[in-house]
Amino acid sequence: MNSCADAILTLERERGIAFPPRYRQFLSEEIKDSELYEILAINDCYVCFYNIFDLNERNETYQIHQAAPDYFMIGQDGDIGYFVRVEKHSADDEIMSVDLGAVGCVAMHSEARDIYAFQG
Repeated sequence: MNSCADAILTLERERGIAFPPRYRQFLSEEIKDSELYEILAINDCYVCFYNIFDLNERNETYQIHQAAPDYFMIGQDGDIGYFVRVEKHSADDEIMSVDLGAVGCVAMHSEARDIYAFQG
């Protein structure tokens, strides 16, 4: 296994979460350990996605685990955060978004069925 795949499994085990299958694939095969991974999304915005080594820190900084415990922030475009559901035994790969100042206060918006459909 590569270091990214090992780090994904470690984070899942430590946090008691499970990343969706397509996102896990994207994270280990596309983002890898890139310090900056940016895509043009279907909403015509550039979104910066975090690598596995930065994911936990970004979620801790914004206290996502307290405001939205079933979600993990995977990327950001300014004040907008992008999320995946991380409940165990869920294969839901949907990409969701919400203003970071409103996490846990307002409903998230569906952006795409999965990370690959989210790319413009």
